[in-house]
Amino acid sequence: MSRPITLEPDSGHLPVMRLLLMLCICVSFFMGLGAVPLFDLDEGAFTEATREMLLRRDFVSTWLNGAPRFDKPILIYWLQAASVSLFGQSEWAFRLPSAICASLWVLTVYAFMRKVRGEASGLLAGAITATAAGITVIGRAAIADALLNWLIVSAMASAWLYLTERRRLWLYLTFAAIGAGLLAKGPVAILVPGAVTALYCLSRGEVKLWLRTVLDIRGIALLIAIAAPWYILQYQRQGDAFIQGFFMKHNVSRFSAPMHGFDGSLFFYLPWLLVATLPFTAPLFKVLRGLKPVWADPLQRFCLIWFAFVLVFFSLSGTKLPHYVFYGYSGLFMLMALHVPALRSRVWMLMAPALFFAGCLLLPRALEAFAPRIADPYYREALGGVNHVLAGPFLVAATAALLITLGMMRWRRVPPAMALIATGVMQAGLIAQFILPAAAEAQQSPIREAAWIARERPETVVMWGLDTPSFIVYSGRLVDKRTPRAGDTVLTKSKRLAALPAHEVLFQKNGIALVQLKRE
Repeated sequence: MSRPITLEPDSGHLPVMRLLLMLCICVSFFMGLGAVPLFDLDEGAFTEATREMLLRRDFVSTWLNGAPRFDKPILIYWLQAASVSLFGQSEWAFRLPSAICASLWVLTVYAFMRKVRGEASGLLAGAITATAAGITVIGRAAIADALLNWLIVSAMASAWLYLTERRRLWLYLTFAAIGAGLLAKGPVAILVPGAVTALYCLSRGEVKLWLRTVLDIRGIALLIAIAAPWYILQYQRQGDAFIQGFFMKHNVSRFSAPMHGFDGSLFFYLPWLLVATLPFTAPLFKVLRGLKPVWADPLQRFCLIWFAFVLVFFSLSGTKLPHYVFYGYSGLFMLMALHVPALRSRVWMLMAPALFFAGCLLLPRALEAFAPRIADPYYREALGGVNHVLAGPFLVAATAALLITLGMMRWRRVPPAMALIATGVMQAGLIAQFILPAAAEAQQSPIREAAWIARERPETVVMWGLDTPSFIVYSGRLVDKRTPRAGDTVLTKSKRLAALPAHEVLFQKNGIALVQLKRE
């Protein structure tokens, strides 16, 4: 068996790396947290369900636009409701629970790796987790995924420690995290830890150990005590509609068939993997090129099985969304952190972030050239409205990041791990400060502005030809989804205006229009 990889601690560098880890968390999850509108569909749906929870004073069942919402369990709504109750309704307050959970996700990765492989490994694994492109985006979104990923990491880390040390504390923490995960997103909280630990124990000939672990009566009782009360109350409120809506539609049916058109090939997640792990492409390839020594080390085997199971399982799923494989990324990030010391070429190590920053410089021109060629006028108009966000300050920041990265390729006084973390911080800053605001300007700012106008209108508001629940959040009123009638205020896409009867345009921007239909 190969000797476990451990980064040798450097007392001079560790304090700086600790500060860098805190900087990673602050930039990735808190910088500009409330500066952009809520994104549809997911952020809009989660936050509107939370708003209606507070209006109804119903903290058991969730509702969206006046109808029961069975997509997810209750925990994230409770957290968002608590945040909004404390700080008032705002994008920042809706997103704060996710940012906190994402921070705990990172710190749990750090604490686990610090315990099993040392301080330097923990700091590097935490920093990679915090600043990988996909985590920067999802860690600040007002949805359930940051919460669920923190709980999955907690369950997986505790499970590994129990299988290694046999301390019952770790076993009970595993069951507790799974129980909370059932309240965060449902059966996937059992699926990932259960399947991964089963495959790991099977690979080591320890099936009996696994059976004793998962069938522990006290652990099962703890899990049930945490998760069952809400499920029982929800079933009492909603009956079979809850079983059919939550378990059958949003769990079984999502795996067996595509929902809402979200499908793809078996290789759907591979390009997303390259994007989501930026700027850490070099350690990713290092791991993938050396799977034999990875398999020989028990911890690395566990992490590899963790990532591989999630990737394969969701590649076989009928419904495919990019964030599904995030449930396995933490294991991959731990592997990547352990293989950073084996990277010999600073140029290769920093090539991916350099290309990313160079691509940022080309982005405004690329959008300007590409937008007129889009056939759908809605998307053409939306893209046409973002270049002013990707203007002077963005280009200056991207240029500075590129020059710093190129400098670190040659300036060997910066340790390689610290150079890699620095590129992660710069990338997270560009995403938080410029790229997400540009996407929001294209897609969401018109929705928010139209909602503010609709908020003051006395007429019935109809949403026609689009589904943007953030409009309901910002307008503070429920909407009808039907064919418009005379006298309605209508939110729709600009390209559909020709199909409406006589109307007055109240607002129009980036392919979105709010109009008032004439009364007969």
